[in-house]
Amino acid sequence: MIKIENLSMLFATDEVQTKALNNINLEIKQGEFVAIMGPSGCGKSTLLNILGTLDTPTSGSYSFNGHRVEGMNEKQLTALRKGNIGFIFQSFNLIDELTVYENVELPLIYLHVKPAERKRKVMEVLDKVSLSHRAGHLPQQLSGGQQQRVAIARAVVTNAPLLLADEPTGNLDSTNGMEVMELLRTLNSRGTTVVIVTHSQRDAMYAHRIIRLLDGKIIAENFNHRPDTDDKSEML
Repeated sequence: MIKIENLSMLFATDEVQTKALNNINLEIKQGEFVAIMGPSGCGKSTLLNILGTLDTPTSGSYSFNGHRVEGMNEKQLTALRKGNIGFIFQSFNLIDELTVYENVELPLIYLHVKPAERKRKVMEVLDKVSLSHRAGHLPQQLSGGQQQRVAIARAVVTNAPLLLADEPTGNLDSTNGMEVMELLRTLNSRGTTVVIVTHSQRDAMYAHRIIRLLDGKIIAENFNHRPDTDDKSEML
């Protein structure tokens, strides 16, 4: 699904140049669950943004499902993201003035999905994250864990094959954080490729593979023995 070769990212100001990523080589297969770890400032979020085509690398190549990304213009990148890549952020990034239903519906509107089909898809995904009874509520009427589940529903309502999550439990307590990670594991067990950036070793243990970054370089890769149990996926 994803292939990155000799990828580097340079940030430059008038006085200093910083290499956020340095000669990264990485492959992620369809259906994998990958965790990216490392200290603050090591390049984790920069790498995730490049995977999501939100940033363009300074050098190197990036292929997504066989398509070379680095030569695409903004219109082509936007088209690639639509329906292919879902994003989950630490701060949820829900629109306060919209209801839960309307927040989840937005990606389908951008894809010009017909109203009846939008309603079916939104209610189906809200049911999967156990929030159909909150469809008419505003984000500020929900707990942090519920808001993150809405964000996940919004990210997957288009059936995007790739889900990118930047510190998805960073603003949650341990109980809500575990519920979110179990939800991501269930989505992965059903075929969605999941890539998360995390500082949490506990969250990383949900992944098949842990990639460790330091100073913009991959310094280690570890594989987890992660049995997928049916009983833990019942929340979906």
